[in-house]
Amino acid sequence: MFNEYDPIKKKMFQVMDNNGKIVNTKFKPDIEDKEVLKAYKDMLFARTADNMIVSYQRQGRIFTYPPNYGQEAISGAVAQLMRDDDWLVPEFREMGAYLAKGASLKEIFLYFMGYEEGVNFKNAKNFIPYAVPIASQLVHASGIGYEIKYNKKDQLVYTFVGDGGTSEGDFHEALNFAGVWKAPVIFIVQNNQYGISTPFKVQTASDGIAIKSYAYGIKGIQVDGNDFFAMYKAVQESAEHAKAGNGPVLIEAVTYRKGAHTTSDDPTKYRTKEEEQEWDVKDPLKRLKAYLKSKKLITEKDEEKLIEDYKKEIDRQFVEAENYGPYPLEDIFKYNYGDMPEDLKQQMVEHEKFLKCKEVSLNAHV
Repeated sequence: MFNEYDPIKKKMFQVMDNNGKIVNTKFKPDIEDKEVLKAYKDMLFARTADNMIVSYQRQGRIFTYPPNYGQEAISGAVAQLMRDDDWLVPEFREMGAYLAKGASLKEIFLYFMGYEEGVNFKNAKNFIPYAVPIASQLVHASGIGYEIKYNKKDQLVYTFVGDGGTSEGDFHEALNFAGVWKAPVIFIVQNNQYGISTPFKVQTASDGIAIKSYAYGIKGIQVDGNDFFAMYKAVQESAEHAKAGNGPVLIEAVTYRKGAHTTSDDPTKYRTKEEEQEWDVKDPLKRLKAYLKSKKLITEKDEEKLIEDYKKEIDRQFVEAENYGPYPLEDIFKYNYGDMPEDLKQQMVEHEKFLKCKEVSLNAHV
């Protein structure tokens, strides 16, 4: 597969078309339909949760949040293949992978509410907390991969970054180090076309991101990131390559961020409705649902019931997180300076006002 879809050939790997039809039978992964259905349900749950979190944020019930909307097939594929002992070193846009690794929605909610407990994953093994500083997690992933290689462990590292993160120095350092030491790391770049508001065309002069693998002496492949089957096969082959001691792989997953960069962003300022509509026909859930419907494995009625049940569970866990209770103000303000400066005192006053507003909001939803 890596030879046929060598990035120098400028050929994107795809298995399923926009209508859910398998167009590349040679590389369709060996995955049973019941597992595909499970993957779809997981992706649907992640999208439902994602959209509800945006709604909670608009109501003032949670802080700034980075939507995953439109990119679910990437995490969805990794979620089906990642083993318990493998490492997940994410950024902040991989809801499906977080849940697959063992994080609960409540923990995810707590993180975006500002609680330390939000990254103390009780049931998630080998899961590094989300990295907000762009691309910093890639260096950590390479270091973990080096330790795995050195101690001859049967583990892999899955790490994610956006196309904007490939312009950071950490991207070069991580891939260079992992390539030299043949660390078993799968670098997944979610090329969602924008680094906040910077379009990909001004992010790099190279023909995509996968071709950068040549500079590090590692395998690379450009994949249709909205095609679940293509992502599954690419991740599966990359895992086998890395487990065999052949070193890391760079996967460029071409996708589209259908939502905002974060809830503090307004994408209408830098992209058009026409562009959004063009990408909407490539939506990962629409395509996979079309495949499942052709196999008579799901109906619209089935999906409606799933979403209804999902919303109840998501809301239940959100209410639990919402009732967690505030941290003592001293934890936030008291221990920064010997004598608190005026600007910090003002921040404490503003935070107290926020907590009162939150209490009013909570009472309104009881």
